Amino acid sequence: MSEMVNEQELVNYIASKTKADPKSIRIVLKHEQTFMNNMQKRAQAEIDSDELVDYVLGRPDVKLHEPVVEAILEAEMSYLIDNGLADYED
Repeated sequence: MSEMVNEQELVNYIASKTKADPKSIRIVLKHEQTFMNNMQKRAQAEIDSDELVDYVLGRPDVKLHEPVVEAILEAEMSYLIDNGLADYED
C-alpha cells in the first residue's frame, strides 16, 4: 500500500462500501500487498485479479467468501481512483 494512503481512512471507506469487518479488510489488504510485492520481484507488470483473489482466499487466516474478497478489492480500487492514486489501464 502506498505511503500516501491513510490506512484508517481506506479501511473505513471499504467497510462503508462492503460492510466487511475492519479486521478482515486489513487481512485482505495485507495479503494483497504481499501478492503485489511478489509480482514486482518477478517483474510482472500485469496483475490478474482472479489470481489475486485466489491467492488471498488461499491464506489460512482469511475466513471470507470470494464475493466479499472481491468487493473489498474493488472498493479499495474505487478509493484509490477517487483519490487520484490509481487508474485502470486500457
